[in-house]
Amino acid sequence: MSTATASKTSTAPAEKPKRPFNWGSLRTYISAVIILIWCLAPFYWMLVTAFRDVGYTFDTTPFFTHITWDNFATVFDESLGNHFGRNLLNSLIVGAVTTVVALLVGVFAAYALARLNFRFKFVVLGFILGASMFPGVALVTPLFQLFTNIGWFGTYQALIIPNISFVLPLTVYTLTSFFREMPWELEEAARIDGCTQGQAFRKVILPLAAPATFTTAILAFIASWNEFLIASQLSNDSTKTVTVAIAYFAGAQPHQEPYTAVMAAGTVVTIPLVILVLVFQRKIVAGLTAGAVK
Repeated sequence: MSTATASKTSTAPAEKPKRPFNWGSLRTYISAVIILIWCLAPFYWMLVTAFRDVGYTFDTTPFFTHITWDNFATVFDESLGNHFGRNLLNSLIVGAVTTVVALLVGVFAAYALARLNFRFKFVVLGFILGASMFPGVALVTPLFQLFTNIGWFGTYQALIIPNISFVLPLTVYTLTSFFREMPWELEEAARIDGCTQGQAFRKVILPLAAPATFTTAILAFIASWNEFLIASQLSNDSTKTVTVAIAYFAGAQPHQEPYTAVMAAGTVVTIPLVILVLVFQRKIVAGLTAGAVK
């Protein structure tokens, strides 16, 4: 018995030492949860208020109570003077045209700044970065006077052109960083195979730059969609965007600020952006993290 017991003891697997608890991972998860709550809390409260009855506007219950759809009906009720459907279309037109023009100009400008060697290249890039830091409020009065004199006040081009000037520096700088990291060998191989410089750019460079281009387009559209300052001064009733429309929103009850209706309108405006990011989140992440070699 003693021999058998000794043999069993000798062949029994040794117990693995217990791994110490990883406090670093716990701190990471806690920090991520705190940041997530901090970022989503305003959006959650906007949803709660948007679905709450007007009589309970200032109820501090942090859950969905007294739920109603009347606030969303008020948003699209044109008898109150709100033309929210038209405002959504205006924002879509301004955002789409701004994004397309900024990409068409930004892709070629970024490629030239990253690939071509010419004098004062870094000075040009510095001016582009400086333009992105220029305060928009300083341009409101000159633009208002200029567009009024040439008859553009209240037109789409009066909103699109300033938006392009704000979005284009972001587009050029983001794509320049991406093109600069792309190895020259890819383009040289295409040139050796018989492609012209334009064909190499179209058939080799652009497909590789698609993730970064797509990400830049999303950021440009969101920036244009959220723009308020220029639109509030250069638009009229027919070209008013949603950000301006919400600021002048009228509720069902006179002489009372329609907080619940404003929250419902904010929800309607935010939902397209949330859907856009959720649907294309993989492409956005790929564009932010992609290098030249995939």
